[in-house]
Amino acid sequence: MLVYEKNAVSEFISELTDKYGTKRSSLLPILQEIQHRYNYVSDFAQQEVARMLDIHPVEVNGVISFYAFLYDKPRGRNIVRLCKTIICNLAGTKAIADAVRRELGIEFGETTKDGRITLEYANCIGMCDHSPAMLVNDQVFSGLDPETACKILREVK
Repeated sequence: MLVYEKNAVSEFISELTDKYGTKRSSLLPILQEIQHRYNYVSDFAQQEVARMLDIHPVEVNGVISFYAFLYDKPRGRNIVRLCKTIICNLAGTKAIADAVRRELGIEFGETTKDGRITLEYANCIGMCDHSPAMLVNDQVFSGLDPETACKILREVK
């Protein structure tokens, strides 16, 4: 994760508009690349994207607030998402959630003090046939129990 430096951000966004173009359809891939590099899309980056795509900043923020995997605030280096579909709930998500909260010492929606892990719920990660499931960054873990989930988190820490 890089630190936001306004000139560098502007230059990076300019490179992205060269790569993807300046049409409205370029917005999502540009935001995804900013997110990938900086771990979130700052207010400044949102303004720059809006300026370079010639759209209103509210449109940019609307896309960020709509998509669960785009953020307008800094998050931990690792994002842990526990699936909360009814199927995962029936398979034991509550026990896993309790164990994960204890293991990390944070609640869902929070980030550990060292900035390593942000804990979130996900509405669905597409693993209902192997529930309960958890997503750590881009890696899926399924068929979990509380002990296995905590072991995975200890490896991430």
